[in-house]
Amino acid sequence: MKIVPVILCGGAGTRLWPLSRELYPKQLLPLVDNQSLLQNTALRLKDHRDAGGPILVCNEEHRFLVAEQLREIDITPATIILEPIGRNTAPAVALGALQVLIEDDAVLVVLPSDHVIPDQDAFLGALDRAITLAEDDHLVTFGVTPTRAETGYGYIKAGASLNAGDEVEAFVEKPDAKTAEQYVASGDYFWNSGMFVFKASNYLRELANHREDIARAIDNAFETVSHEDVFTRVGEQAFTDCPKESIDYAVMEGTDKAAMVPFTAGWSDIGSWQALWEVSEKDADQNSIVGDVITEDVNNSYIRAEHRLVSVVGIDDLVVVETADAILITSQSESQNVKKIVTQLQTSEREERMTHRKVFRPWGYYESIDSGMKHQVKHISVKPGASLSLQKHQHRAEHWIVVAGTAIVTLDEKVFELEENESTYIPVGAVHRLANAGEVSLDIIEVQSGSYLGEDDIVRLEDNYGRS
Repeated sequence: MKIVPVILCGGAGTRLWPLSRELYPKQLLPLVDNQSLLQNTALRLKDHRDAGGPILVCNEEHRFLVAEQLREIDITPATIILEPIGRNTAPAVALGALQVLIEDDAVLVVLPSDHVIPDQDAFLGALDRAITLAEDDHLVTFGVTPTRAETGYGYIKAGASLNAGDEVEAFVEKPDAKTAEQYVASGDYFWNSGMFVFKASNYLRELANHREDIARAIDNAFETVSHEDVFTRVGEQAFTDCPKESIDYAVMEGTDKAAMVPFTAGWSDIGSWQALWEVSEKDADQNSIVGDVITEDVNNSYIRAEHRLVSVVGIDDLVVVETADAILITSQSESQNVKKIVTQLQTSEREERMTHRKVFRPWGYYESIDSGMKHQVKHISVKPGASLSLQKHQHRAEHWIVVAGTAIVTLDEKVFELEENESTYIPVGAVHRLANAGEVSLDIIEVQSGSYLGEDDIVRLEDNYGRS
């Protein structure tokens, strides 16, 4: 039977702040190797004999980043379904199931996009057993063999044996430390991985049986789908009206068809800096070091430098993460509480929770270099063949200086080229566009001046990427 990967790309990864931000979350970051967590997830099933192109479910803000990351690893998705608003995993999986049933029933392999699975062979072996159970109409989850009494995960209690796994006797919430120790000692409990395998039709049937309100809302949202290139948009209001619920609560805890495949493959959901340290390569002092870092008498720590030299002396069991605009220091044991810092940033409406200084766009990226009361300086990099929108600003003027490549500039009625070390001035209110018709990246320095310099001072008149 055909299998279809459904990759869930939602989530903000708040526990990995300041590296993970709302507009560039952890699944898009290369945390354990040179590829992002999303890319590694998509590659996990690329060569499976029965796997078709993956369906991805992500939010509107991340659509171009997700599409570009798949292009980089030469994977063509069946589609990328865009959620107008996050509604947790039960509705997201239902969108994938409805998309599959447009053609025919298939076995869905539901994978969060932010997991690390070092042992690919063990994963594929467990997957084949899960597919066997799914073809017998079970709704299958992967139960990870626990390696410690972890209080940050939910657990699954295994029941009677099946031909390729076990029935699920119970799903249990995150336990306290004593209960977690009892679970691990018994040998009957497994970590709940959040990965699932089932037929599309069976999932939708069980969703309707147990949460008819969610099933009805997703049916309504799917009645008004629209397509733009690889993207699929669902009905915004109907999806917004859908209850927010996880697949565990909505379906798995209530169904009598739940089964589990035991699974040992070094799995981690990278739910904290401590979890990232655990799966990362370490030196002789059990330190995981990334970037320009100098240490002296440091042990059992995760230290990451993104932009500057970081020097650390005489510490143990700490996390130190440096980015261009924020630094985090926490003990390993308290790293789960980083999300409380993000809550404070949200309450005070600070931009550091949302974006980095380097902000990615479908045409390339810009990075803020300096800013003051009435000025801002950016480095703008435009990919070959790409262009910014045709736009104007009501409050700011801009100076552009080309430092690499050749710019094609539209300025009101004029279109002209700028070579390296040449510049131009964009007055307030002028209609303008920056494009790169060359074969190498175009890099410019933009100096903005004016009474208001916010990113929302853009009136787009035309855009190649469908942005309003």
